[in-house]
Amino acid sequence: MDKIASFTVDHLRLLPGLYVSRKGSRGDVTVTTFDLRFTAPNREPVMDMPAVHTIEHLGATVLRNGASKDDIVYFGPMGCRTGFYLIVFGDKTPADVYGLVVGMCEFILGYDGEIPGAKAAECGNYLEQNLSEAKYYVRRYLNELKENKRYDYPTATE
Repeated sequence: MDKIASFTVDHLRLLPGLYVSRKGSRGDVTVTTFDLRFTAPNREPVMDMPAVHTIEHLGATVLRNGASKDDIVYFGPMGCRTGFYLIVFGDKTPADVYGLVVGMCEFILGYDGEIPGAKAAECGNYLEQNLSEAKYYVRRYLNELKENKRYDYPTATE
């Protein structure tokens, strides 16, 4: 089998940033998958699952209700717990979604209340939420975004 593109990224040199993970098209429709990398893989501890879950609920809620809601296909966590995927309609660059991602982070940092969708009838693991930890990771990520604007993946060397 062919190696998928994300496995050619050098995860030993990958730092927090906003990267294009993949672009795909079918007919006239293009979708862009972004890698919102919150932590440095294999060098920093992975994010705690309750924080990841809270970021997922809040991020998905604000993205699917904001001005760009019709462009959002998906927002959710990576299995490795080092970041999130944001999938949008269109042939986009990190600069195109930078403001959207910053706005999502600022929303989460300012949020104080009941986590949307965190009731037994709405979520398969509704008790696993942690807003203060979510804010910790989002604050770190937002600072990295603003200070470094990393958009280009380091590629793996064979």
